[in-house]
Amino acid sequence: MKTKKIWANFGVRDLERTTDFYKALGFKPNGWSDQLTSFFFGDENFIIHFFLKEILEPAMKGPITESTISNEIIFTLSAQSKEEVDSWEKEILQAGGTIVSRPEEFGKGYYGFVFADPDGHRFNVFYM
Repeated sequence: MKTKKIWANFGVRDLERTTDFYKALGFKPNGWSDQLTSFFFGDENFIIHFFLKEILEPAMKGPITESTISNEIIFTLSAQSKEEVDSWEKEILQAGGTIVSRPEEFGKGYYGFVFADPDGHRFNVFYM
């Protein structure tokens, strides 16, 4: 199988809140409509679409997990230094995110933390 591109689709409750959160963190918008907001992530411009949950769920042909109480997937955002990891923690809090685990060293040469966006979607910020 050959695919041209891969992207992610998440369900959210409030497009304006989601847009404001990811813009505050400096992610580049990929567009929006009355059904979704979308952002580019990383050097390769990985796309995550954030659809209103009531729009995405019927298209998925089944229920979407409640991200505030369970894990669906976790994306890792690569940082360039421990200082950048620490800076991201502050920026995420200021933007309205939740810190799930504080920055810490784990394993040999690994440093990072987990946060959740306003809808509970989890991300690692990770330096190695």
